[in-house]
Amino acid sequence: MGMNPDLEFVYVGDPMCSWCWGFAPVLDRMEEVYDVPIRFVAGGLRPGPDAEVINDQMEERLAHHWHQVEEASGQPFDHAFLKRRDGWKYDTEVPAIAAVTMRTLDPKAVLTFHGRLQRAFYSEGVDITDRSVYPDLLEGFAVDPDEFLRRFESEEMKTKTWNDFAEARSLGASGFPTLLVFDGERYGIVTRGFVSADSLLPALSDWLLNQYSDEAEGLFCEPGVTC
Repeated sequence: MGMNPDLEFVYVGDPMCSWCWGFAPVLDRMEEVYDVPIRFVAGGLRPGPDAEVINDQMEERLAHHWHQVEEASGQPFDHAFLKRRDGWKYDTEVPAIAAVTMRTLDPKAVLTFHGRLQRAFYSEGVDITDRSVYPDLLEGFAVDPDEFLRRFESEEMKTKTWNDFAEARSLGASGFPTLLVFDGERYGIVTRGFVSADSLLPALSDWLLNQYSDEAEGLFCEPGVTC
């Protein structure tokens, strides 16, 4: 990073936010292209008291959004959860706590894990509001499962997660995904809401080159080279 050690992107998202699932490939491309860290903040879509029971009206509303996301992003969706009428709540607190727990134990893996949770819920029909599914979801991650689950169940991680929700609000992230850039002093909004990689990356690259022209060589990864 050369002369810009404080430069970072800040991604505010939620594992059960459909437009965030659509945005997941954009984050993957950003990690490939830019030698700039991406800090994850849990946004809090419908956590705890804000959770909603799936009913006909909610199914119609969510299905509309999911079809929009699928069309805009190409990301796959399994609509089985929208058919549930057993009192199941669309409660985003548990997966948010899981993401914050992973960030605590392995910060470099949090976006990959966040994407794993999204894929499990949206395309594999896994109920990520159920804590019992998490041992399987940890497969492939270099964290101790027992330590993860211990922290996952703790009041400390719940508090950290709700602190994230408050931080998201303080950053002006009223909807998700929200992507910001922080230069060590100021935050700037990159996007509020979904935008494709083809639209976002050229504009973002131009902005970075304009703002940091003296150090631009260190901001971008060479094709085929791991940053």
